[in-house]
Amino acid sequence: MGKKAYDNRELSWLKFNYRVMEEAKDTSVPLLERLSFASIFVSNLDEFFMVRVGSLRDACMVNDNDRDSKTKMKPSEQLSAIYKRVSNLYGELDKAIAKIDGDLADLGVKKCAFKDLSKKEAEFVEAYFHYEMLPFLSPLVIDRRHPFPFLNNAEVYAIAKLSSKNSVKLGVVKALSKTPKALFIPASEKNGKIKYMLTDEILLHFMSDVFTSFKIEEKSLLRVTRSADINTEEAGYEYELDFRSHMAELIKKRKRLCPVRLELSRELSELTLGELTARLELSKKQVFVIKSPLDMSYASAIKDKLSTRTELFFPKRSPQEPYGINPKESMISQIERRDLLLSYPYESIKPFIRLLDEAASDESVVSIKITLYRVARDSKVVEALIKAAENGKQVTTLVELRARFDEENNIGWSKALEEAGCSILYGPENLKVHSKLLLITRRDGNEVKYITQVGTGNYNEKTAGLYTDFCLMTANHEIAEDAAAVFTALSTGKLVEQAKHLLVAPKALQNRICEMCDEQIEISRSGGNGYVAAKMNSLTDKVLIDKLIECSQAGVKVDLVIRGISCLIAGIPNVTENIRIISIVGRYLEHSRIYIFGRDFDKVYISSADFMTRNTTRRVEVACPVYDPDLKKRVAAYFQTQLNDNVKAREQNSDGKYVKVPVGGKEALNSQEFFIAEGYERAEKYREEQAAIPQKKEGFWSRLCKKLFGKKSG
Repeated sequence: MGKKAYDNRELSWLKFNYRVMEEAKDTSVPLLERLSFASIFVSNLDEFFMVRVGSLRDACMVNDNDRDSKTKMKPSEQLSAIYKRVSNLYGELDKAIAKIDGDLADLGVKKCAFKDLSKKEAEFVEAYFHYEMLPFLSPLVIDRRHPFPFLNNAEVYAIAKLSSKNSVKLGVVKALSKTPKALFIPASEKNGKIKYMLTDEILLHFMSDVFTSFKIEEKSLLRVTRSADINTEEAGYEYELDFRSHMAELIKKRKRLCPVRLELSRELSELTLGELTARLELSKKQVFVIKSPLDMSYASAIKDKLSTRTELFFPKRSPQEPYGINPKESMISQIERRDLLLSYPYESIKPFIRLLDEAASDESVVSIKITLYRVARDSKVVEALIKAAENGKQVTTLVELRARFDEENNIGWSKALEEAGCSILYGPENLKVHSKLLLITRRDGNEVKYITQVGTGNYNEKTAGLYTDFCLMTANHEIAEDAAAVFTALSTGKLVEQAKHLLVAPKALQNRICEMCDEQIEISRSGGNGYVAAKMNSLTDKVLIDKLIECSQAGVKVDLVIRGISCLIAGIPNVTENIRIISIVGRYLEHSRIYIFGRDFDKVYISSADFMTRNTTRRVEVACPVYDPDLKKRVAAYFQTQLNDNVKAREQNSDGKYVKVPVGGKEALNSQEFFIAEGYERAEKYREEQAAIPQKKEGFWSRLCKKLFGKKSG
C-alpha cells in the first residue's frame, strides 16, 4: 500500500480548520454566525499551536529523526509545512473578516480606525482612553534595569520602538483584559447607525500618551502563544504530592512554557523584529503578521449589540422533549421496559438529568458509579451526585484531572464531590479515562438490578445544546456486568482485558474492531457484500487505517463521516477506491461516534472513542452495542442521512483535498437542519399522542372532597 494513501495528521487538521473558515466565508450563513465561525477558527488555531505545535517543538529537541509513522515526516519537516500552511490560512482569514466587516458596514455597523471618526467622536474616544484605560496601564521601557517582561499566553500587548535624545528602546504595555474589547460610540447610534473601535486599537493609537517622554518610531499589537504540552505523569510526584495537587502544580507550570508563535498586527522593522524574536527565542517562520484582530472576543460584544436583529443569526432552536419518554413517569421504570436513546442537541438532556436526580432519591438505589471528563461550570450532573452521596448512596466518581484545559474546573469539582462523601478516582497511570459511562445499582427485594448509560459525549448540559451526541440508557443485565467490570478495573488500577458486549480500550476495542472488519472482508471474499461504516471526529490510528485499506482492497464498501483529521486518503485506485470520506461542518459541532458492520446494519455501536491511537491504545474508552431493533434502525438512519448531506458535507478527493458535495439533481439536504425539524416533529407527535389517551375519570368521593375541601379524598 503506497505512501500516498496516508495524510499527515497536523496538515489534515489544518484542512479541517479551513473547512471551519469556509463557513465564515459562506454568504448563505447568517452574518453574525459567520463572525462566530471566524472566531472559532482562531480559537481552534490557538489550541493547535499550544498542543500540537508545542509537542512537535519538544520532539524536535529530543529526536528530530522520530518520523511520523504514516507520512515519514520529521518533526522539523512537519513544523515547516505547518508554518507555510498557516501563513496562507491567515491570508484567507483576513479576507473573510474584511468581507464580514464590509457586510456589517452595509447594515450600518462600522468598525472604525481613529482616522475614520468625526471630531466629536474622536474626542469621546480620547476621553475614554484617558479616563477608563490610561490610569490602569502598566507600561514598561526595556533597558538594563528593566528586563523584557514575561508575556502571558494568548494575551494582547502593544509594543513600540521608542526614541529619545540619547537612546532607542522598546516599550511594552499589556492591553487591559477586563476592558470591553469593543467601544461603541454613542453619538453614532442615531438613525440606527453603529460605530465602534476595538479597544486594543485605541491603546495602540495613543501609545504616544503612554510613553510621553519618547517619540514613537514604530508600533504594533502583539500576541504570544505558548506551548501547553505538559507531562502529567512526571516521575516522582507520588512521593511528594497527591495527584490532584500534582496537577495543580503542573497547570501553574504550563502558563510559563516556551513561546511557539508570535502574532503581530503590523509589520515591524528587521531590527525590532529581530530583537523581539531573540527575546522570545522564536524563528521568523513562527511570526505571523495579521490584518484581522488578534483577539476575536470582540465578536460577542457585536452579537450582543445586535441581538434583536434575528436575521443575522441562525433561527432560534431548542432541544426538544424526546419522543416516547414520558416526563411524568419514573425514568428507571421506563428504561426497565425498553432501551432509551437521546440524540443531542436535537433532543433535551433533561431525561438523563432526571434519571440521575431520581437515582439520588430512590430508596432502592444502592450505588452510582460514573466517569467525568468535562462537565459544565454549574453542573446539574454533579449536583445530583452530591445529593445522592448526601442521601447515603455509595457514589464513586472518576474525575479525569488530565482533561486538557478543563483541569482546574475538574480539580474544583473533585474537591466538592469528595467533601460530599463521594469516593474519588483519578484513573490509571499514563491512561486518560475518556469513556462516558454510568452504572446505577438497585436492590429490588432479593434481586439486584442495573441501569447503564453509555454516551458519545460529556456529561455537560451546555455542550449538549451545541454538540451532536448520543446517550443510550439500558437495563440490560449483561451490559451492566461489563460496565461493572470497567469500574472495578478503574478502582483497582487494572485494565479490562475482554468484555462480552462492550468494547473497552485500551485492551479490547482496537482488536475487536479489526475482528469485525475481518468478518466483512470474509463476506466480500465469499461473494457477498461486506460493509463497514463509522462516524467519528478523527482518524489517525494506523492499525485501523491499514485494516480499512485491507477492507477496500477486498471489495468491502467503507463509508466514513469524519469531522476533523483523516490520515487516510480515500478514492485511490486499487488501494482505497471502495472508501468514501465526508466531513460535515455546520451549525452544531459533530461529536457523536458510530460504528456499523454489515449491509443490514447487523452490528451497531455508539462510542466515546475516535479511531485515533490516543483513544484506542492510550485511553480508557467504551463502545456499546445498540441491541433494540428500533434504536438500531434509528442510529443507522441517522448515519445514512449524514452520508446523504449535500449542503454542509465536503467529500475528500483522492488528492486529500475536500470539496463541497454537489447537489446535482437531488433535493438539498442539510442533515443538521433535517434532525432539528425531526426533533420538533417527534416532540409534537408525542404530545398529540399523549393528549389523545383517555384520561381516567375522577370518582364521586374525590370530586366531592375537592369541591368541599379543595383536595382529593385520602
